[in-house]
Amino acid sequence: MNRSVLFDSPFLLGFEHTRSLIERAAKAAAESYPPYNVEDRGDGGIRITLAVAGFSPDQLEVTVEDRQLTVAGRRDGNAAQPEDAFLHRGIAARGFIRSFVLADGMVVEEASLEHGLLHIDLSRPEPEKRVLKVPIRARA
Repeated sequence: MNRSVLFDSPFLLGFEHTRSLIERAAKAAAESYPPYNVEDRGDGGIRITLAVAGFSPDQLEVTVEDRQLTVAGRRDGNAAQPEDAFLHRGIAARGFIRSFVLADGMVVEEASLEHGLLHIDLSRPEPEKRVLKVPIRARA
């Protein structure tokens, strides 16, 4: 991926992590399977819903690592029906990996599979407010 000219400025020091996040998000946006929705549930809650028809819970994996939510679907090598038994195959039968970059503080609450839809509920708990009092030292 090409480096962003914006982050190559000598006035933006220490933003390498931000550039990496933007590159990861751009790569994730280029993926097209499986289709998904992102829903604002209010109060900082978000629901990601992926269309995963034909996948069972043991064929799906949801992980979070380094602020990246990854959903993977793995198909078993032994299909229920041989490939030549289909007259038309419009439902994709391939595995997938779909990634989402999470903001600081985002927490995955739960994942549930219902009617071929994988729902992943996220929240952003309100951070506790801290006030740091800085002592003022008198100089003579």
